[in-house]
Amino acid sequence: MRNLRYTVLFLITILALTGSFFAQTKKRKPGKETPKPTAAVQPTQKETQPDEVSTPKTQGKKNERPADEIIKSNLRPTMKTENPSVYFYEFSQPNFLVSQIFIEHDENGKGKITFLKKDFSEAVSDPIQLSAAILEKLKTLFNTLNFLESVEVYQSAERNYAHLGTMKIKIKKDGRERTSEFNWTENKDAKNLADEYRKISNQYIWMFDIGVARENQPLESPRIMDALDALIKRGEISDTAQMIPFLKELSDDERIPLIARNHATRLIQQIEKVKR
Repeated sequence: MRNLRYTVLFLITILALTGSFFAQTKKRKPGKETPKPTAAVQPTQKETQPDEVSTPKTQGKKNERPADEIIKSNLRPTMKTENPSVYFYEFSQPNFLVSQIFIEHDENGKGKITFLKKDFSEAVSDPIQLSAAILEKLKTLFNTLNFLESVEVYQSAERNYAHLGTMKIKIKKDGRERTSEFNWTENKDAKNLADEYRKISNQYIWMFDIGVARENQPLESPRIMDALDALIKRGEISDTAQMIPFLKELSDDERIPLIARNHATRLIQQIEKVKR
């Protein structure tokens, strides 16, 4: 009886295990389908062309001029805005400290001075701007002489002072040109004209000298200020009033000695006193 009971239990257990096995195999049937492999997908053409990414195309501005147009515009000649020189003055004496002086300027008094000092290997050029008063004085003298039309020889027939230097005065205007050369003249207006240009050269050459001293030899400034004082007292400066702004600049320049700055201040006071 006991053996029969064990036998029945054993059969029941076998049947239960068999049923669960078939149930599990039925649930796993859908898993037998093999999924589509994703590794086999081919990459797109855009991903295999890195050159397009590394060299992107840039679109130009709508208002940008073509390159050939820019080149043509750069090749156009620039228009000259400066007026040509009309009046010319030249002085030469090889044995003088300043052996050569050239002054040229236009109708508005704008021009340049070029001079050669005895110890210099090259000439120096600086721009000049004549004051309205001096420019008017020069034009009056030229008109009085009727310089462009006249054929008068200004050189004295009796006196020759070439050792004091030779002067040349020239006008170049309206397609016409005239040059007069002399070292001594009895013509008062011609003499005054040459004297005025000499005073202009004194003024601008002195400004050059003090400028060099400010930059390189400040201890020379007192001596150069003394030279200006002497020129002013002798009436050898073209327009002292025109120099006031420059002298004020010197009076505040701490690079030069105090004695030179004070001298500049005194000269300003003297010039302003004469103007009154």
